[in-house]
Amino acid sequence: MTTIPTEHEEQREFVRWFRKVYAPTRIFAIPNGGARGAATAGRLKAEGVSPGVPDLCIPAWRLWVEMKRQKGGVVSAEQKDWIAYLQSVQQCVLVCRGADDAKAQIQNFLHENPCHSPSETRPPF
Repeated sequence: MTTIPTEHEEQREFVRWFRKVYAPTRIFAIPNGGARGAATAGRLKAEGVSPGVPDLCIPAWRLWVEMKRQKGGVVSAEQKDWIAYLQSVQQCVLVCRGADDAKAQIQNFLHENPCHSPSETRPPF
């Protein structure tokens, strides 16, 4: 029986690959998920944490990435709402099923949007 990697493992693998292949393009995680105590959850909500925000952001490409497991991950109502909102303000959103799918979708995104080529994401200073 083959074990399906967790969403955490898939995201960790994808971010490691992205930072190696597309350096110096920045990618960062949005820590919205995970188990927390009530006090921590309340503090984070007051600071602006919002359920459904995609897992990763690549600001230079105006791209957001929602990671799911290869099998079994479901896009929640809150995630669908955020995806629709981001798209309405001209942001791109990819929903990826595992690290390999995320890598393929990033490469396809760059092929379809050549203005985001890695050489053009370096800061001008």
